[in-house]
Amino acid sequence: MTYGSQSMTPPLKRVIMRAPGDSLRQAKAEDWHYGPGFDGNRAIEQFGIFAGLVSASGTEIIWIEDSGDGLADAMFTHDPSLVTDKGAVILRMGKPGRMAEPDLHEAAYKAAGIPILGRIEAPGSVEGGDCVWADATTLAVGRGVRTNQAGIEQLGEILAPLGVSVLGFDLPLGNGADACLHLMSVVSPLAEKLALVYAPMLPVAFWQLLKDRGYTLVEAPDDEFAASNGLNLNVLALAPGEVIMVDGFPKTRVLMEQAGCKVTSFNADALCIPCEGGPTCLTRPVWRE
Repeated sequence: MTYGSQSMTPPLKRVIMRAPGDSLRQAKAEDWHYGPGFDGNRAIEQFGIFAGLVSASGTEIIWIEDSGDGLADAMFTHDPSLVTDKGAVILRMGKPGRMAEPDLHEAAYKAAGIPILGRIEAPGSVEGGDCVWADATTLAVGRGVRTNQAGIEQLGEILAPLGVSVLGFDLPLGNGADACLHLMSVVSPLAEKLALVYAPMLPVAFWQLLKDRGYTLVEAPDDEFAASNGLNLNVLALAPGEVIMVDGFPKTRVLMEQAGCKVTSFNADALCIPCEGGPTCLTRPVWRE
């Protein structure tokens, strides 16, 4: 087995990533809703450091090439597809500028010999950042600006033969329709039954589901959530309790360490903070063992 990922914290063995190049270097911040501090060249350098951390963990990286196609957000490989234990689902993006990205993922899966179970079609939309595995047979999906009810229903039909229940949860509008607010903007699994959350924006029904399933919830501080545009909460689990976070948010780090996590951080002030995507967003897990 070289693929399979219906949990978000077992050891990460294989992942899809795209190293940003000319598409990010030439991107105009106003076209992509990038904020203050965006610097394409520095962002590329910071991505290289992050990719080094992932590789050093022993994770195999399947690279999608930045061919100068102008898809600046394509470095956020978490969003255009979803991997299950039986193969990949090609999603459909809710952000107009990202509509071409799922085709890049479909090609990558075919080249890697990974079966494709289905594809979200218009008018449906689902982005991977809205998908959180509560357990191996329960996929929580945030319903908001990027993911709609039609997409959630299609995803439910695709995953039903696998015995997976797909449950939709309403998200707030947050900072507006142009901003990125995914379900994973307010929750990051850290280990089995352990998650970092931003409680004020967590859907109540999803909070209840996590509590009913026996989760311990580490609540991120308000000030660091605001200062980071929510990226203090975007934490990638390399293994249970072994995580990578964006540097500069010591309160959040201490809370995770007090919960038993080993935390590594990297500087992402030109990459993650202005571009609205963190360590999780920069990776599409293909195989967790």
